[in-house]
Formats: sequence, structure tokens, C-alpha cells
Amino acid sequence: MQGLLCCFLALATCQSVRYELSLNPKKTYEYRYEGVVNFGLGMPNLAESGVRMTCKVNITGVSAQTFVLKISNLAFEEFNGVPGKNSFTASPKLSQRIAAQLVKPIMFDYASGHISDIRASADVSDTVVNIVRGILGFFQVTVKTTQRIYELEEVSIHGKCQSSYATEENKETKDMTITQVVDLSNCREKAAVYRGMATAVLDHVAKQRGESVVSSVRYVYTVKPTAEGGLITKAHGLERQYFTPFNVKGGTFKMQATKDIVLLSESDTERAVMFGPVESKGNLVYKFVDSKVNIPVLMQNLDDPVPKAIALIKRLADVNSYQIDVATSDDTLKVYQLLRVMPYEGLEQMWRQFKGNEEYRRWFLDMIVEVGDARILKFLEARFQAAELSASEALQTFLLSMNHLDPIPELVEMAKMFLNMPFTKSNTYLWHTVVLSYGSLVYKHCAYYTPCPVDAVQPLLDMALEALKNGNDTDMVLAMKALGNAGHPGSIKTIMRFLPGVAATAVDLPPRVLSAAVQSMRLIAARDPHSVQDISMTLFLQKNLPAEIRMLAFMVLFDTKPSMALVSTVTSHLQQEDDLHIVSFTYSYLKSMARSSTPDNHFLVTACNMAVKILAPKYGRLTYHYSKAVRMDWFNDDFLMGTVSEVFMLRSATNFFPTEIMMKGKFHFIGRILQLLELGIRAEGIQELFRSGIPSFRGDLSYNDLQAVLDVLKNWEILPSDRPLISAFARASGQEWFFADMNRDFLQYIIRAVSPAAGKESPVWEVIESLKKGVSWHKTKMFLIFEVRYIQATTVGLPVEISKYYGSLNGISVNAKAAVSPPLTEHLGQLLTSDVTLESDGFVGYSKDFFLYYGINTELFQSGTEVKAKIPLNIPWRFSAKINIPKKKFELDIPACKQEFEVLSVSSNVYAVSRNIEEPTMDKMTPMMPKDIDSNHEIVHMDPSVVRPESDQMMKTNTWHPLTKMCAESNIYGAGLCVESELRRQYYHEEYPLYYFLGYTHFAVKVAPVQGKKPVDKIHFEVNVSPSRHPTSAYQVLQTLRKLSQEATQQVHLSSDSASSARGSNHSRRDSTVESLDSTPEALFTVKALAMSSSEKPEGYDAAMYYTHEANVKNSQMIVSQVGEDTNWKMCMDTNWKMCMDTTVSGHARAQAHIAWGAECQSYEMSMTAATGHLPGAMPTLKAKVHWTRIPESLAEIGRRVESYIPGIGFLLGFNQEPERNAKQEVSASVVAASADSLDVKIRLPEYTVYRKAMPFPLPPATSDEVQRGTTNTTRDGLGHAYQ
Repeated sequence: MQGLLCCFLALATCQSVRYELSLNPKKTYEYRYEGVVNFGLGMPNLAESGVRMTCKVNITGVSAQTFVLKISNLAFEEFNGVPGKNSFTASPKLSQRIAAQLVKPIMFDYASGHISDIRASADVSDTVVNIVRGILGFFQVTVKTTQRIYELEEVSIHGKCQSSYATEENKETKDMTITQVVDLSNCREKAAVYRGMATAVLDHVAKQRGESVVSSVRYVYTVKPTAEGGLITKAHGLERQYFTPFNVKGGTFKMQATKDIVLLSESDTERAVMFGPVESKGNLVYKFVDSKVNIPVLMQNLDDPVPKAIALIKRLADVNSYQIDVATSDDTLKVYQLLRVMPYEGLEQMWRQFKGNEEYRRWFLDMIVEVGDARILKFLEARFQAAELSASEALQTFLLSMNHLDPIPELVEMAKMFLNMPFTKSNTYLWHTVVLSYGSLVYKHCAYYTPCPVDAVQPLLDMALEALKNGNDTDMVLAMKALGNAGHPGSIKTIMRFLPGVAATAVDLPPRVLSAAVQSMRLIAARDPHSVQDISMTLFLQKNLPAEIRMLAFMVLFDTKPSMALVSTVTSHLQQEDDLHIVSFTYSYLKSMARSSTPDNHFLVTACNMAVKILAPKYGRLTYHYSKAVRMDWFNDDFLMGTVSEVFMLRSATNFFPTEIMMKGKFHFIGRILQLLELGIRAEGIQELFRSGIPSFRGDLSYNDLQAVLDVLKNWEILPSDRPLISAFARASGQEWFFADMNRDFLQYIIRAVSPAAGKESPVWEVIESLKKGVSWHKTKMFLIFEVRYIQATTVGLPVEISKYYGSLNGISVNAKAAVSPPLTEHLGQLLTSDVTLESDGFVGYSKDFFLYYGINTELFQSGTEVKAKIPLNIPWRFSAKINIPKKKFELDIPACKQEFEVLSVSSNVYAVSRNIEEPTMDKMTPMMPKDIDSNHEIVHMDPSVVRPESDQMMKTNTWHPLTKMCAESNIYGAGLCVESELRRQYYHEEYPLYYFLGYTHFAVKVAPVQGKKPVDKIHFEVNVSPSRHPTSAYQVLQTLRKLSQEATQQVHLSSDSASSARGSNHSRRDSTVESLDSTPEALFTVKALAMSSSEKPEGYDAAMYYTHEANVKNSQMIVSQVGEDTNWKMCMDTNWKMCMDTTVSGHARAQAHIAWGAECQSYEMSMTAATGHLPGAMPTLKAKVHWTRIPESLAEIGRRVESYIPGIGFLLGFNQEPERNAKQEVSASVVAASADSLDVKIRLPEYTVYRKAMPFPLPPATSDEVQRGTTNTTRDGLGHAYQ
């Protein structure tokens, strides 16, 4: 009976104790809290940064589910240095600033282990509330007593993410240990934001190959069961994040955030907590503050921003007025931050102060574009309505402002007003910019808001329909280009109305409108691929459409990444295609794509390979006379980086000139694809001239063909004035920002302006008159090229940020004055009989700054790792030039170099940084790699947050510190060019490839004065292109040169297929040399480069080029002589080129050169020969040979070094090697076109031979007959159409 009673008591006790987390509203709990964040590489002897916050936390109940949190004894500390050598230092002022907000009570609702609502006083900042969220996150735990291991999705400071739990009960103490792991890669609503990457296409396949950021979060709780519920007695949180600009598999920056909480006491609440009015701050999920204001690479006092911004802009404008002051380029970020924080009234105040000063006004307009919110739109609205800006100012400011505008719905709606302002339509290019920029804004808006509302793109849809209704080609093209920028799936139906075969009603629009309509789907292809595939496939299969439209449709089709089934469908239709331009373009596109190595084409490559194998027997030998697509790319998995270059040439059977030429460049970087630059030219108007053919055009691209084309172009005046001759466009980041049409009237204006008959009405005349009076002009322009930011919550409630900033400060200054003698009086043609002198000095240069920041960034403090790089370019000039046009003589005088200056430099370093707002000018920037590194001893690895040595992690470092300086000096001219570099690296084998870029880097190119034999006042250049008789000495040198060349020719010749052909080739060379000896050379031009001094004779070099007229042979000789006392150094070069056409060899060409130098051209000599040939039944061949008799030892040493590198380079390129003895003083190479897309290459060096068979290369066949042979059962008419 007694035992049974004990069992009942134990059972009752168990039932009264619960583990589910709960707080007693009648009690007060006191905890000790510590949160630490560290940033670094986690390697020994490398600097790190971090912050630590400790405090006491009191939690008191107000009601059953409402509690109040109060923080006391707060201490904030910073770390900046090397673990084990430095320690955390207190920041009392910042501690007081944070504590002043935390002293006010913070309320939260709590039930069943979940926090639902946090409330605080209105003057408590979001940053401080986020720190509280980090503390309260310890109490957000789901406890299940029925399962030991369970998973669920729950809300935490990181968002709504998947969590995995494991529980274990201590049998003795009954305490439960709960381990929670949060999967940050599996969040439905993640507390993270991206900024600045809207136009970068996400590459999911590249993400599978590697990540640039990886995070892990783990919590361990100790829960004591009580009658009210489980009580956390202690808890530990650990978050690790690994970041690299490349692949995390190859070394990373590391962030480690830890937090600990320990229960100190539990007591009954003695009195009610008093608190003032509070407002809701949201739930436990991290709340982001205005990230545009908190620029992570600087910290400054933002109080009273207007006068600070005014002073900074004035200073920047003044110090950069003549040349770029490299030290001030960093200050532009300070101006951006001040502009972003000031109210709209401040912007208006600055405008009123700056608008009357041209220099300050330009700087202000260049920098206000970075405001990025409603204030910049309101500012531009006021300027446009008052017409206070010139068209150029308005265009530039609007373009950059819209590019950097935050694409939220409110701002998109606000930006619509610019489409209806009269001022925007006052200038054609301004109107284009406004419409295109609005389209770009819609695209970025849709990148963040899915599904994207149609209201955003509706103004552009209305514009397109109105243009179609009115039949206005220009407006239709503009509307289509704007819709192309927007990339809105909702615009598909409107675009279809412009496309024949897919429109509900028949349309007959000009090719330029159709081209713009097809290309308007290029960005929709990624957002609605199925719709775009249906439309583009329908267009491609319509054989009655212009060829260029079908090719453009094919390009858009492949932008959708079609399936293998769709590629197979295209392949089957191509086998029945009649237009060889369509066939050639699509086949070359498929072939280029089949070789692609970028991750986004991973699946498409297989389909294209199959298509190429099917089409190659029939279409594999089409020449470059047809339309072509060429793509070259590479991608590296270690760096998660790659580049793509594409060129498209679209032609039609009815035109000689290409219809359209486009070039694209893309950059693959850490899982995204940046479309860098795209250029396009369309020559629709010029094609009209050639529609009826080209008289006397034979198609062999000879001089006669060129003359025939020029004869047709002379008739350009017959073209209609309302049709553009040439159109051009430019796109950046996939967005078209500029396009222009050149019509007949514009071309006439240019021709008349530069015509010799033009008089004072010509703008050229005005320029000349301005130069005679003296011109002084300068301009500086600042661009923030990109600002890319990724911000994510951490477990301690602080935001970890990865930011990249790239800015460029560009400047140019020109002072010039000219004189014309005799002066112009009637027309520009008088320049042809005048002497012109020009004196000028100036500067062109830039300073490019790049910042990469990884760390904590708030308005109160910053702590992290920062990569800072600066690339300045400095090119000053001062010269005096004289041009004697009648005598064809040009002279240029440059002052001697008197002091050293840096032309170009690259400097970068990695720092551990710490900043706080209480001491903004006392920021700490410790180079991550100290200068006193010893690589010859073992170093103890330190954990970032623990300074105790861990003997099991002994590692040996590798250091690299090359320091080089190389100079090329001229004692004659008194100047030298020096290249110096210094690198400092410390790395570990597992840190590849990150260690390549970590550490101090400096590279510089400098021009420095050199102590010469004689003083130099100036350097004189002179070019004379008037024919002149050569002096007797030059004639004797020429005779000697020709004899040497004849002897060299007899010794060196290309290997031929037979001895007879070799003898015949050698005989022809002797004949041409004899002819050369009998002819009289004539100087084409002379060039002099002399160091001049008022008290000494000139020294330097002069060169003369001679040309000999012969039948079928082009001979030229050049003599370079050193000018000065007691010198007879000369360099002599004899070259000839011969093209022979006979019945046995098709297009045989031969070129050779003989070079001799030294005393009277007698010390050293070398000969080079190259020839091409195409024998019947054989493939085209190129052979080349270099033979030397005597060369300087320094040149021989260079040759030996190059020879030693070739086997390794050849192995990487797939070459084989044969160890055979070849001619000692000779290097030869042969290249044979093995097929239309491959080469056989063989290179013979003295000690060995390297070769490769079937090396891939885009090579066209030599004759059109072979094309017809390669196109099985296909004949071709003169327009390029094929018939079966």
C-alpha cells in the first residue's frame, strides 16, 4: 500500500511539471547576456575585427501573455587587431548611447515559447530593437516531449525558416538539453535584402557548382521543467558564415557570431512595472533600416548635412579643376551619404546656391542622382517644369537618377509624370532617354515584385498602340525598345500586334519596326519562356519574312533556353531551309553554343551538339560570305567567374551590306549573369542603294570590288530624307539607353561642314576661330558605377552586410591656341595652302575606387573586413605642333622630362576595420596581413573569439613578398619608363584561390627624368611625307641592304612539296631581287626623333621609308639611323610582298623581310619569310620561317627562355611534342586548314617540334566551289537562295 502511494505521488509530480517554455507573469527573471561577432580569415597572425556586448536582462510579467524587458549594465567593446596579441577595448561613449535607448522598457507578447509582438517607445531605433530581438530569440523555442527529433517551419530572427530539433533529458537533474539547427538555405521568408542586382540574371546552375555565401546556425538550450512550464537556465547560440567573392570551396572570409544567456535569479515581482507609451515594432523577424543611408565603408556625423555637403562639393570641384586629386576621390561617397540623409528642402537650397556657378552646378547634378528616392523625382520635376536644365544636363541627370532609383511601387507610379511633360519632348534624345529609362525602371520593379502589376507598364503599352494606330514608324520603334527594356510579361499581347503571322490582324510594317518588336521580347524570354518560344518559333518558320527578322527570332528563341525537343524541331526545319543565310546563321549559332562552357547553357549544349552533328554534313562548309553568329566564352569553377563575347552578322540574299551587326559581352559572377555592353548597327537605308545590285562586282573582295561599292555609295543623295541611312543602339546591363538614326539630311550637314568650299557658316570655321583666340576647357564627372549590397540578419540582431562599391572620378582639361598663316578669309580649302601652329597643354585621367566590405554595418558602428583598391591614371601633356600642309611636313616639340610623375598605378589592401559614430574620425583600419611576417616557423592557430592556443591546429604558413622595379631609360632623350610592383601574400593550401587577392598590392608605371650625356631642352619629332631624293650615303646603304637581302633569300626559303617547286620559288625570288637592284627607290616619308639643346648638337634617331615600283611585287626598305657624334649605328629592313595567280596555285602569296642592324647595318641580321598557297586537291596552307645569322646575346637569351616555356604551354593547349633536332638558327611553323573549322599546326624549334592535329578554329574555306560541294544536293543562285 505504501509503495502504491509513492507511485501515485511520483505520477502526480510528473504531470505537474512541463517542458514547454513559459514565463510566470508574477515573477521577475534576471539573466546575464553576452553577444560577440568576429570577422577575419580565421588564420594565425592575421588581423581580425569584432564587437562584444554584455548586459543584464530583466524580464517581468505584466499580464498572462505580456512581459517587459529591461536592460542594464550594458557594455560595448570593440576588437581590432591580431588574436592573441590584442584584446577587446571598451567604447564607453557608444555604450552610453545604446544604453540610453535600452533603459526604456520594451514589451513583448509571449505564449507557449513563441514571441508574437514587440513594442517599444517611438524614439527607440530599429537598430536597438533588432539587438533586443537577438536577445529574445533565445526564448523562441518549440518544445515537443512526444518526439526526440523533429522538424518544423517557424519564425525566428532570420525569417520563416526550417528548423531541426533534437532533445535529450538528463535523468538526474531532469533538465532537458535542446539542440536546434536553423537551415538558412531553406527559408520561405528570409530576413535578407539584395540591392543593386536587379538587372543581373540569376544563374541557378552556377549556384549548384558553388556558393559564395554559406551560413549555419545552431542553438543549444538547457531547460528546467517547472509547474508553469519550461524555464531556460542557460543557452548558447552559434552562427557561422563563410563568404568569398569566388567559390567557398576555395577559401573564405569568416564571420562567427555567438551569444550566451545564463539565468542569474528568479524572484517574485514586488511591484508593477511602469512604462510610457509604446508602439508596435513587429515580431521577432529582423527589421531592416534604411540601408541606402548607412554606407558601410565610411562613417561620419550626419547632423546638419546641408552645409557639410556644400563645403565638400566646393572642395571637390576646386581641387579637381585641372587634374584629378586622387586623395579626394573617396570623399564622393561622403557627399552621397549626406545627400541621402538631407530633406528635400536641403536639395533645393543647394540648387539655389550652385546653379549660378557652372562648375559647382555640374558637380551637384552629377551627385544628386544617388539620392535614389522620391526626393530626386520631385527635384527633377521642379527643374523640368521650370526648364532650368539644358537638354544635355536633363538627359544625363535623368538617366542616372532612374538607373539608381529604388524601384518601389510608389516611385514607379510617380515616375510616370515625366512621360507627359512638355519639357521631356523638347529634345529628341531627351525624350528617348525618358521613355527608355522608364522601361528600365519597370524591369527592376518587376525583379522585386512578382507578379508584376500591368499598371507599371501600361503607359508604354498605350504609347505602342497609339503609334501603331497612327502608323508612325519612329514612335513604334521607340515604344518597342522601351517595352524591351521593361521585359514585362504583360506586354506580350501588345507586341504580338506588331508581328506578322502572330497578330490577330495582318500587319505590314517596315523591317526596322519588326526588328525592334522581335528584340523587345529578349528580356521577357527569361520571365515567360513558353509564350516567347511560341511566338519566336512561329516567326522563324515563316519563310516569307525578311531573313534578318527570322534570325532575330531565332536568337530570342535561344534566349529562352529551349528544350532538346524544341532544338530538334528547329534542326528538322533547317534541313528543308532554302535561304542559305538563315542556314548559315543558325548553324554557326548552334555550333558556337555547342562549345559553350558557361553553367547557364549546361543543358542546351547537349541539344546543340546533336543538332550540329545532324546538320554538319550538309551545311558544315558555308563561308563567311553568309550570315554568321560567333560566340566565345569561358568559365572557371574555382572563381565562379566567366565571360562571354558574341558577335552576330545578319545579312540577306538581296544585299551586299550586312543588314544588322550586333556585339554582346556578358560577365558571369557568383551565380549571376551581368550583361555588360551591347552595341548594334543597322544599315537599312544604305541597303536600298544596293537592292538593284552592284555593277562590276565580282565577289572576290579585290580593289575593283571596293571601287564598285564606292561608286554605288555616291548615289546616297537619292535616298528619301525620312528614312535613316544607319541606325545604332547601345545597351548596358541588358537595358537600351541610347539609339540614334542618321538620315540623309544629317549626312549632308556633316559633308558640307567639312567641305573645302565651306565658308564662315561652317561649324569647323567657328572652331578654328575659337582656337585662334585661345581655348580653355575642362570637365570632371563622377560615376558611382555600381553599388551592390546583400544584407542578412545575424543571430545577435546585427546585420551582416556584403557590399561592393565601384566609383570613377574622370577628368579632362585642355588649353589650346592656334595660328593659321596666311589666315582664312573665304573658305576652309585655304587650309590646304596654310601653315598651322598649335600650342596645347592639358590633362586626362581618372581615379577608380573599388570597395568590398564584409561585416556589421549600422548607423551606430561598423566592424568587419574591407578590401580597398584604387586605380589612378594621370596623363599630362604639353606640346607645340607645326603643320606645313603644302610641304606635307609635321613637327612636334615636347618639353624635356624634368620631374617624375606616375602614369598609372594599382593599389589595394585588405583591412580589419572598426568604426563608431561617437568617434567617426578615429576609425581603426588594421592591414589584415602585418608587415613583419615570418614564414619559417610554426604558428599556433587561434579561434577568432578565443585567444587560447590550440596545439592540435598547428599550421605552417606560406608567405610571398616579391618586390620588383624595372626601368627602360634613354640617355639620349633624358627620360625613362619604370614599372614597379610589390605584393605581400600569406596563404594556406586550402585557401585557393582567395589568397591570390588578399594582402598588399601595388603596381605603378612612372615616367622619370634620366641623367643624360648632354642636357635636353626639348624632344623634337618631325614627319615629312614629301618624296625626296636620298643622299649618296643612303643610296650606298640601300645597295648594301639589297645585296644582303639577296644573299639571305638564296639561303632561306620555305619548304615546298617538291624540289622542283622549291627551285622555281627560289628562282622567282632571285628575279625579283635583280629587278629591285635595277630600280630607283624613292623616299615615301622620313621620321625624326631628336633631343634638342640650345648649346649642343641634336641627338636621336631618324628613319626613312623607301618604296620601289615593280610589277606584281611590292618592295619597301626602311633605314633607321642614330644621329649624333661618333656613331654609325643603323638598322636596315628590306621587305617585299608578292601575290601570284596562275593555273596551278590558287591565291599564292609570299612575303619576306630581312633585318640588319648595328654598325652600318653589319653587326646582326635576321630574315623572316611567310607564304600561303592552295594547290588543287589540297587544303589552304600558311608557312612561316624565322632565320638568324647573328643576333645579340640578350635577344638569344630571351629566345631560349621562350623556348623553355613552349612545351608546358603547348601541353595545356593540347599539343604533342617530338624531341627531334632541327635547324640550329631557325624557327618554322606551318598551319594547314584541315577542315572548315579545324587546323593542323606544326612548330619546329631547334631542339624539338610541337604539333596538334584538328585544332578547332573558325576558318572559312577559300573558294565558293567548295561550299557547293559541301552542300549536298544543293545548288545556289546569285542571291543566296538554295534549291533542292
